[in-house]
Amino acid sequence: MTFHPPAVLSLSGHDPSGGAGIQADIETLASHGCHAVNVITSLTEQDSRNVIKLIPQSPENILSQAITLLSDIPVKAIKIGLLGHPDIIESVHSILKRFPDIPVIFDPVLAAGDGTDLSSDRLIELINDLLLPCTTVLTPNSMEARRLTGLNDLKACGLALLEKGCGYVLITGTHENSTDVSNRLFHNGECIESYSWNRLPHSYHGSGCTLAASIAGLIAQGLDVSDAVREAQEFTWSALAHGYQPGQGQHIPNRFFWVEEE
Repeated sequence: MTFHPPAVLSLSGHDPSGGAGIQADIETLASHGCHAVNVITSLTEQDSRNVIKLIPQSPENILSQAITLLSDIPVKAIKIGLLGHPDIIESVHSILKRFPDIPVIFDPVLAAGDGTDLSSDRLIELINDLLLPCTTVLTPNSMEARRLTGLNDLKACGLALLEKGCGYVLITGTHENSTDVSNRLFHNGECIESYSWNRLPHSYHGSGCTLAASIAGLIAQGLDVSDAVREAQEFTWSALAHGYQPGQGQHIPNRFFWVEEE
């Protein structure tokens, strides 16, 4: 019997350090038994410490690459990460409008792990206007949720993001000053679930990519959103707990931790 792993399209940036971006998505999706197909939205010059340069790719090429892939391969989910330029958002919006039945999991990368800003007011405006209405599951951290909404209270942020058109919003609390990490899932005008995770000791690069790609992979495997969100958090926490420090900066998740456990 021929094995056909479900395909997931990743639209994200390339991180040469291997911690985040396309490589994080491929590793996570492979760990979930999925086949990753990819379009790079931006190249970067970065290491494990910080982002030095963002090199957005041609919006026209991004659009044509994605259309070619989606016209050939039956993709079960689309994961969006770093976009890098307002014109790229318009291209991604065109892709999503052409394939409206594919679930979209969007990690709105607005800053690098070291705090380097990777966005602009225009980019945030277009995310709100064009991409959020097409998003099935949005996975902002608390800082991104506040920037996207202009609000401070995280419950208010979650509800506001739902009003912008997202089906579900998972706000993660890694950046909050709390003993544990509290994540909250919003849907249908309310917070439907809260999760608490032990705070790990290091700073991590690629955790948001891992979480969003994990949700995408689990949805592609047939899980409903609530189950996918719960299992993706478990996977991400374990990947972080088994993480390692490849250079002089942040730790990165070990997305194949399960191999060591077998």
